[in-house]
Amino acid sequence: MEVQKIGIVGAGQMGNGIAHVCALAGYDIIMADMSSEALDKARALIDRNMERQVSREKITAEDKATALGRIKTTLKLPDLGQTDLVIEAATERESIKTAIFEDLIPHLQPHTLLTSNTSSISITRLASRTDRPEKFMGFHFMNPVPVMQLVELIRGIATDEETFKACLDVVDRLGKTAATAEDFPGFIVNRILMPMINEAVYTLYEGVGSVQSIDTSMRLGANHPMGPLELADFIGLDTCLAIMNVLHDGLADTKYRPCPLLTKYVEAGWLGRKSGRGFYDYRGETPVPTR
Repeated sequence: MEVQKIGIVGAGQMGNGIAHVCALAGYDIIMADMSSEALDKARALIDRNMERQVSREKITAEDKATALGRIKTTLKLPDLGQTDLVIEAATERESIKTAIFEDLIPHLQPHTLLTSNTSSISITRLASRTDRPEKFMGFHFMNPVPVMQLVELIRGIATDEETFKACLDVVDRLGKTAATAEDFPGFIVNRILMPMINEAVYTLYEGVGSVQSIDTSMRLGANHPMGPLELADFIGLDTCLAIMNVLHDGLADTKYRPCPLLTKYVEAGWLGRKSGRGFYDYRGETPVPTR
C-alpha cells in the first residue's frame, strides 16, 4: 500500500520533529495531543526550525509554506482514523502507549498501519494489545528528527512483509536511512548508547571525575560530538532511566542496573534541558555543571 496521510500521536520533541520531516516530504499530517498548548508550541517550533533551514538554504520559503500547510492538529484521537499510517510518539511508558492504542483502534481503517516510536519497549508486546499485530511495527526516529539520518525499523513477531515494506518506503521518501533491528530491549542504538550514558553517571557517582571532566574526556578523547552527560540532559534523564529499566528488566542482567544517581536526579525533577536542570543547570545564560 502507498502511504499518503500520516497521523502522529504526541506533539513533544519527537512528535513535532516527525511531523516536520514528513510534511516536507509531501505527506499530509494530522498531529494529535491532549494539550492545546503543546500543539501550539509544536507548530511554533516547527515554524522556527523550518525557518532555520530556509536561512541555511536547505529548503526554500515556498517549501516551508507548503509543508506548514500540510500539518493539521487536533485534540481528538478519532480524527486520526482516516490516515494510512499512525506513528505513536508519546511518553516512553508502556501503560500510556497501550491506552492510546486502545482508544485509537476503533476509529482506524482496516488498512491503516500502526507504529510506535518507542526507543526500548517490546514491539511484539505492544502489538498484542491491538487488533492488527501484523500491521504493527517499531518506527524509531532519532532526536532531533530533522537532523538525524537514522530510523530504526523493528518488526514484532507478527509483523508482515507488506507493513515492513510500506514503512521502509516512507523512510526512503523522507531521505533517511533505515536500519532493521530485532525486537529485543533497547533495539540497537539504545542497547549500546544507554549503558554508556549510565556508566558515565556511575563514573560521576563514584567520584572518578566531575561532570565537566567526564564530558570533556569523551568529546576530546573519543571524538564524540557531545559528552555523555550533556547528551543525557538533551535526551531527558527520565527517558534515560525508563530505557535503563527496560533493559534491566528485559535482559535480567545486573550490568544494566540504573545508577542510583540517575534515579535521584529524576526523583528530584532534574530531568535535563526540558526542566532547566539536570547534570547541568540551564537557567542562566551558560549551562553550569551541577556536580
